[in-house]
Amino acid sequence: MMRYYNQSPIENISVFFKQKSLLSKLILINVIVFLFVNIISLFAFLFNIQTQGISPVTEWLSVPADITSLITKPWTIITYMFLQEGFFHLFFNMIMLYFGGKVFTEYLDDQKLLKTYLLGGLLGALLFILAFNIFPVFQNSIAYTIALGSSASVLAILVAIATYVPNYSVHLVLIGRTKLKYIAISFVILDILTIRNGNEGGHIAHIGGALWGYIYSSALLKGNDIASFMNSLNFNWLKRFFTKKEKSHFKDIHRNKRPLTDQEYNARKSAQQKSIDKILDKISKSGYNSLTKEEKEILFKYSNKQ
Repeated sequence: MMRYYNQSPIENISVFFKQKSLLSKLILINVIVFLFVNIISLFAFLFNIQTQGISPVTEWLSVPADITSLITKPWTIITYMFLQEGFFHLFFNMIMLYFGGKVFTEYLDDQKLLKTYLLGGLLGALLFILAFNIFPVFQNSIAYTIALGSSASVLAILVAIATYVPNYSVHLVLIGRTKLKYIAISFVILDILTIRNGNEGGHIAHIGGALWGYIYSSALLKGNDIASFMNSLNFNWLKRFFTKKEKSHFKDIHRNKRPLTDQEYNARKSAQQKSIDKILDKISKSGYNSLTKEEKEILFKYSNKQ
């Protein structure tokens, strides 16, 4: 029987979120925070309780440039990287997160994606704070400057995977096939050149995220996970949220199976690795979109096990 794998955009989105991957949950968290903040901001506007046009919840979750304010709101170095107020700000960041995250999880596991997102956002916040407290040009604006948005985390992911597989090609509208490294370099250069044109803090934070992505991925290529210290931290609650839970009946069936011998286990692992290698070769030659639905599912299940 002939099968068709072409799906509409709506169907693709539905399938993506049904998979309950880390990437889909990161996007979902950003969307939920966006809706929550905008609903609260609407009430703040109606009751005229905004400060300099900023709602209290946005101010409470955004990371401040002023160190004194940061001490009173230390959580903001994390919350800011999930916070977007404008629809187009959210839309662009989520498109980039989806694009970069999909390529990232083709080669690296979910745990590394989470560490790249969090630490990229963290370094972006630290560079933002550091710059505003060092450079004289920012001295008059420290007291009221804040940063918000997932852009630093998103750029960290994009630069990380572009460093890991620099020659990975994607098709861009009006441009054609372009190597991932050129896309990442273009974003970084654009941020550097536009620091003087407004949103200085945002551009500086982006550069911090990109820096982490490059450093982290370069270390991974050398076989060193410099973020492994996060593995020992108490992130169990976060891992439970981000990890897809298996159905309990599957576990019961699995426990009743006869344990595999070493020879059987090695044979199965070898067959799985050959299948994955074949899929990765196909991606390198024809791109991710050339895969069949079954091949995408195999790759997805394999990446979740890593």
